Amino acid sequence: MKAEEFDKKFDEGEDVSQYLDVSKARRPVQEQKRVNVDFPLWMIHLLDKEAKRLGVPRQSIIKLWVSERLKKAS
Repeated sequence: MKAEEFDKKFDEGEDVSQYLDVSKARRPVQEQKRVNVDFPLWMIHLLDKEAKRLGVPRQSIIKLWVSERLKKAS
């Protein structure tokens, strides 16, 4: 398939995922490394309460808040 045809299908809202090979796709500068962090129970309870309120996993709240803080610091 030529790029012009692919672009046209995409622009028209067609599902073009069948034409993509995502088996080796990477997110640049987004590699992840697992770290372990211990939190006091009271913090876990408050994190879980906020995560439930927002309808997201606890890990998402932690990542978001750490990301916001790091952006402010830089």
